[in-house]
Amino acid sequence: MKPNKPEQFSTEVISRLKYYVYRLIDPRNGETFYIGKGKANRVFAHAQGDIESDELSEKMSRIRAIKLAGFDVAHVIHRHGLDEKTAFEVEAALIDAYPGITNIMDGHGNNEFGAMHAVEIINKYSAAVAEFEHKVLMININRSALDNSVYEATRYAWRISLNKANQADYVVAVVQGLIVGVFIADNWLEATSENFPDKTTVKGRKGFVGKQAPEEIVKLYLGKRIDDKYRKKGASNPVKYSW
Repeated sequence: MKPNKPEQFSTEVISRLKYYVYRLIDPRNGETFYIGKGKANRVFAHAQGDIESDELSEKMSRIRAIKLAGFDVAHVIHRHGLDEKTAFEVEAALIDAYPGITNIMDGHGNNEFGAMHAVEIINKYSAAVAEFEHKVLMININRSALDNSVYEATRYAWRISLNKANQADYVVAVVQGLIVGVFIADNWLEATSENFPDKTTVKGRKGFVGKQAPEEIVKLYLGKRIDDKYRKKGASNPVKYSW
């Protein structure tokens, strides 16, 4: 007789687990589609689609599709018994190892210390520091975006103050401390499929419609390194301001 499939951890197990890092897996093809960290019964809540903020996310769409096909989301707990800081680091390393997953944001520290080629590391630490002559909004994006459109990766979807975003002269895309794109945001809008027909609605976030900055502005900032004062170690917010 097969044991009953667990739907939650007991209090005793939770006390031993502490923080842990897990993968959610699509049983139809064995593909990992999400990396997470948590404690208590978070892995079960995620696998069951019971995280309220995920209602309209790409991850939630995947979970619903799995359930409609008659399957349950599979999961693997990679490490447990961790403190929160270590869990962040393990989560970040796994996100690097699974490109194409549905995590909206990079793992903790990925934009600074994630997977890089030796040439990238040399470029990162030898590049000139950007000296901002304008009000610049900096957005850290996933390095995998460099395989596609930097503009598309930069313009959607962020927790950001519209009042402050509208003050910016330019928006720069940053990957692991280096500026990889420079844009003008003509209009900031709620991150909905109505405003952005090719995107999925993400509640509480904003996106912009814009274009590449003029060539002289691009030359001023592209390839430069973000000053350390804007890159506080341990800060998880991908959006920063020069003013």
